[in-house]
Amino acid sequence: MPAVRGKPSGSLTSADRQQLIPNLMEEQPMPVKKTENLSERTDHRYRAFLEFLPDPVFVFNLDATVSYLNPAFVRIFGWTAEELEGRRIPFVPDHLKEETRQGNQRLFKEKVVHGVETKRLTKDGRILDILLDAAIFYEEENEPSGQVAILRDITREKRINRSNRALFRIAKALHQFQRLDELLDFITKEVQDLLEVKGAAVILLDEAKKEFFFRAATYDDTEAGKKFKEIRFPVDKGNAGYVYRTGKPLIVPDTSKSPFFLKEVDAQAGYETRNMLFVPIWIQDRKIGVLCAVNKEDGEFTQEDIDLLGTIASTVGLPIENAGINEELNRSYKEVKSLNRAKDRVIHHLSHELKTPVSVLTASLGLLEKRLSGHTDPGWKRILDRAQRNLHRILEMQYEIEDILHERDYKSYQMISTLLDVCVDELEVLVSEKLGEADAVQKIRLRVEELFGPRDSLPQEIQLDRFVEEDIEVLRRRFAHRQCRLETRIDSVAPIWIPQDVLHKIVEGLVRNAVENTPDRGYIEVTVRKGKNGPELEIKDFGVGVTEDNQRLIFESNFSTHETMQYTSRRPYDFGAGGKGFDLLRMKIFSERYRFKIRMISKRCRFIPQDEDLCPGNIYACEHCQSVEDCLHSGGTTVIVQFPMTDRVSSRAQP
Repeated sequence: MPAVRGKPSGSLTSADRQQLIPNLMEEQPMPVKKTENLSERTDHRYRAFLEFLPDPVFVFNLDATVSYLNPAFVRIFGWTAEELEGRRIPFVPDHLKEETRQGNQRLFKEKVVHGVETKRLTKDGRILDILLDAAIFYEEENEPSGQVAILRDITREKRINRSNRALFRIAKALHQFQRLDELLDFITKEVQDLLEVKGAAVILLDEAKKEFFFRAATYDDTEAGKKFKEIRFPVDKGNAGYVYRTGKPLIVPDTSKSPFFLKEVDAQAGYETRNMLFVPIWIQDRKIGVLCAVNKEDGEFTQEDIDLLGTIASTVGLPIENAGINEELNRSYKEVKSLNRAKDRVIHHLSHELKTPVSVLTASLGLLEKRLSGHTDPGWKRILDRAQRNLHRILEMQYEIEDILHERDYKSYQMISTLLDVCVDELEVLVSEKLGEADAVQKIRLRVEELFGPRDSLPQEIQLDRFVEEDIEVLRRRFAHRQCRLETRIDSVAPIWIPQDVLHKIVEGLVRNAVENTPDRGYIEVTVRKGKNGPELEIKDFGVGVTEDNQRLIFESNFSTHETMQYTSRRPYDFGAGGKGFDLLRMKIFSERYRFKIRMISKRCRFIPQDEDLCPGNIYACEHCQSVEDCLHSGGTTVIVQFPMTDRVSSRAQP
């Protein structure tokens, strides 16, 4: 073999080989045999070294024909020395021929090249990523005689690095996608680039219809990708169906020979699928679909492709499921919001429409009471009281709805006020003629103002301790018919900034709820004290309490803790009177508007743990309670209202 001119600068492949080559090339002193030729000994050593190398080595003549191939070249590229001796190696891909020609020119100019990254074909058509080192060698007359090259196969190394980078990108990006379609498009594009395929798809299962559908499809043919997304096929059909049933990956090297391939899917999409790879998408112990790669650009799918695609599928399975759940939640949330807006409009309309008929009925009952005042039968009074009480309940409910919605519409007020102004003279004449009341118009105007006029609540400075004490004394008269003991523990506290009518609604609502849930002979405590962050109002009853499920809902909606079949419309403050369900929700809304906090702690009576369990309403009538103490220690509810400790300016609400 011709000698290489000098020692190459740098290594052909690695520092180790650089040290190894000169050591083997170095002549060792040894006895010279007459029959042994020095050139033959050197050539033998060179060949022994080249055949030892694990990387392919070949030697070209100046006309680019093969002079020598080492065993590693035969093992990796597939051609034998006998097949290529005296011929050129047909391993340069067509798209790299011009690049290779320019590389040869560079080699003859620079004499040695290192670390050139390129691609070469194997005998069976596979494309390998190659790191090339080459040098020109010379005859003894310093004339170039050919070139020697070492090719290191870095296909697997590059693929592993590319796979690791892709998996890192996928893992890093998964949490960034809230929408399922965006997540799946990202995944399919990564699969397409990583496996070097023409198309990739995520095929999910519609469990309700027992069908597969392409939730995401990224193809080199974008129109075909769009059409794939419109296609559905039965869960027991196709290669996807086979993979889903078996739970095993599947390579289809030739779709024309696959017994499971569905030609009609290609026909509908207007696409030609030549080869395919499927892996199942698992979530713990169940499958939700398959991940698919089609039409590998170079060669066929391998076990490495299966491992890589399977790793991606296992990485993205749970995020796909979570994104799908998030999508359903968002859709449900939008539907609920839409329904809630419709509900508010309906409630607001009904609330507004209730005003006039209720007011007319109230006035009519007042007139009726005057007419019947001289009637001898006392029964009419009881009937009238019941009617007025229930009308009052309806009117109170309407006011509570207004507070909750906080969207008052004063069109009726403006319209009636305008009509009254326009017709004031005619009305005065008419009323004077018929009723003889000169100030009737003014009374009508005041009534219109009362019924339809604005009722904005303006915050003011209130001494909480004095207000609660006075309010409680008024409220005691309303539940005087009950045998409940209410005690107060009121300390002097700093003033708070809140509308007076709002504070009254809070105190009255909490006291009424406490009384209505406390049986006769029971006990209620009302406390005003200095809290850590401001004045606190605490109302505690030793009544039936609230179940855990109801505690989560009680401040969130028009919610009553009583079972529907147990709902009653007794007088306010009666035990189990059956509130309208607005009080606590209204307080929650007030808390957001006026910046105070409200929380509830409750323990359901151990003798009646379920909502459908009934309390007789009197401790002495309860078969479980042997004494009042038994009842006081069995259940109860505490509601704490924490008002902010702020100055009056900064704490003003912004209604």
